[in-house]
Amino acid sequence: MRADVRQVADGTYLVHGSNTNWVILTEGDAVTLIDTGYPGDRQLVLDSLAAVGSSPEAVAAVLITHAHNDHLGSAEHLRATYGTPVYLHPAEVPHARREFLQQVTVGQVLANLWRPGVLPWMVHVLRSGGTEQHPVTAPEPFPAATGPLDLPGRPVPVHTPGHTDGHAVFHLPQAGIVVSGDALVSGHPTSRVRGPQLLPDMFHHERARAVESLETIEELEADVLLPGHGPVHHGSVREAAQQARERAV
Repeated sequence: MRADVRQVADGTYLVHGSNTNWVILTEGDAVTLIDTGYPGDRQLVLDSLAAVGSSPEAVAAVLITHAHNDHLGSAEHLRATYGTPVYLHPAEVPHARREFLQQVTVGQVLANLWRPGVLPWMVHVLRSGGTEQHPVTAPEPFPAATGPLDLPGRPVPVHTPGHTDGHAVFHLPQAGIVVSGDALVSGHPTSRVRGPQLLPDMFHHERARAVESLETIEELEADVLLPGHGPVHHGSVREAAQQARERAV
């Protein structure tokens, strides 16, 4: 499998890994990496950096939308091997250390095996190392409490709890882009719905808060959505979040 790297704006790339996306923001020789896929996606992450003319040594920071295994995959590898700082929302830092785990359980998955797509998705999870735990030894909270981070792309973290307590999306105001992680997606192997949506209920730590956080996303001025799952969505992010909220009712 090759890394599927799509340029969506100057210096902004959406990478489709094995069922999970990550984003690369470039600025000169430096890079910001948002999310890192499954543990089994490590070579894809390295290949995607090479595809945009970069390298793991050039990654100024790894930003994590939330500490689920399919987004946290190679974060500790990059931190331990290259000294790359790994930043998350303060509420998500202990989750990244695996002081607790807010993730769908085996029991919940088994109870949903009858749903279309769940069984092949589960097989993929096992093959991609999705049940392994790769805690980040020294995760850090975002270095700025508010406003843009002093990193390539100048991403602005926005707290969107519900999927996990410390889930954050990243707003790129100058580019009109929102990197939405799992707070708002455009598809998933276990969903028969296409277009803006919440993930199926079993994946959310607190579904009601996840629905509420869609209102926060509605307030972000953007016309491109780069989700954690599914293809890029072009069009008003406000309307995309509204559509997902209507579908969630």
